[in-house]
Formats: sequence, structure tokens, C-alpha cells
Amino acid sequence: MSIMNWIRQRELEGNVTFSVKEVQSAFPSMSSGIIQNELFRLSGHREITSVHKGFYVRLPPRYKDWEIIPPYYYIDQLMDYLKKPYYISLLSAGELHGAAHQSPQRLCVCTTLPAAKTSERTNPIIAWNYRRVIPERLLLKKKSETGEIRYSNAELTAVDLVQYSQRIGGMSRAATVLAELLECTDFKNVDENLFRIGTISAFQRLGYIMENVLDESRQAEELYERLRNARLAFRWTALSKQIHHSVIYDQNSRWHIHVNVIPEVDDI
Repeated sequence: MSIMNWIRQRELEGNVTFSVKEVQSAFPSMSSGIIQNELFRLSGHREITSVHKGFYVRLPPRYKDWEIIPPYYYIDQLMDYLKKPYYISLLSAGELHGAAHQSPQRLCVCTTLPAAKTSERTNPIIAWNYRRVIPERLLLKKKSETGEIRYSNAELTAVDLVQYSQRIGGMSRAATVLAELLECTDFKNVDENLFRIGTISAFQRLGYIMENVLDESRQAEELYERLRNARLAFRWTALSKQIHHSVIYDQNSRWHIHVNVIPEVDDI
């Protein structure tokens, strides 16, 4: 059996990805050099494509003319290969919840440190951010072309947008996505694990934006009560941690926020 026939057989069985190690295991008598040359040849013919060092995707006909294959097609299999937990996050999760506004150019994925295996140099169309642990109880699953994908629920997505706002272009971008995302959130009944995973300052910023930028006073009050019940103590913090030595436009005593930036929400 040739390597191409082996790839086709895996594809018939529903496996559209494979690693170099799997090829070496399937063809033990074939040298590493021959295997690499064959994979290079198949890549040149657009039969397969490398999406990570040592990891390949079988290209279906509909993607052969595409310069880049969508990461949704293989992200679950890639993270299994890397043996790292993950969830689709930030703007990409917002898009899955119907709060896209502008479709993100890269797939936002959250995983755990260390970052060596998930450097953006290994795949420039995946944008990585990191948590100490992945909150499994706050994740949702959705069927994909090749199995399923995992993504943050609406409430975790909201917290992430604020906590990692520097990764998406700033607090105005976060507020614009939140304007749509809050149609899906329910902080009154959200799993209590949310209040262990997010930073206190992120909750303060989120509450301020909901109440004072987006006029979502009901949800802001529900979040405020959950934070009080969780006995999370507020400390004064700037609305944007990206801006240093800036003018303080206002101070909000309820959320303990130094308003050092005025978020502007794009028309939806």
C-alpha cells in the first residue's frame, strides 16, 4: 500500500488528519527521508497540507483551490494530537454565538501553558491565548465537518472579551461584540465556576461596560449580585490596562473603575 492509499483509507474511515509519526508506524520499513519526500510531493499536488509541524490534513476537493484550509476543519484533531485541552474563544466564540459583527480573520483558541507547542509561528491563522486551567463546565460543543468543536459559553466568552481585550483590538471592539452577545448571556444562572476562572478586574470592567456603555442594567445587577454572593472584593482598576499614564475621565464607585478610555460601540 502506498502512503496516498493509506491516507485515502483513513479518510474513508473518517480520519482526515494524520501525523508523521503515524505514517512512520504504518510504514516501518520506509526511511524517514522517503516518507518526508512523499509527504512533500503530496503537499505540492494539494492532496494534503501541513497545519502544524509534523501534522497534516487531507484536503477535500472543495478546499483544494483555497490558499488556507479553515481551522474549524481540524482544530479538535490538532489539539488531540498536541495533547492539550482547548476551547474556541474570544471573537471566534462570539461568532459561534451569533455576535460576529466582523468575522475574525484568525481562529481564536484558548489552551494551557506552556506555549511552545502552540506558538503562532506554527500556524499563523490560529490566534492563541492561555489559561492556567480550561473550565470544562463552561464549554459547549458543536458538530463540525470532521467531528465536533469546543467553544466557550456566552458568559465565559463575555468575560474573555474583556479580560483579553488587548488580543482583539481593545475595549471598544470588546464592547461592540458584547452589544450582541449579551442577548445570549444569563449571569443570574451561570455556573459558579465562572467566578473562579475570570479575574476580579475583568468582572468589574464587564459590569461597568454592561451598565454604563451598553445600558444593560438588569444583567449588570445580576452579575453584581453573583459577585457579592461569591464574596469577591473589588479593588480600584483602570477600565483599559492597555493605556498607561492616561487621563482619568471619570471614576465609578460601584464597579471601582477608573475610566481611562471611552469605549465606542460600532453600529450593529
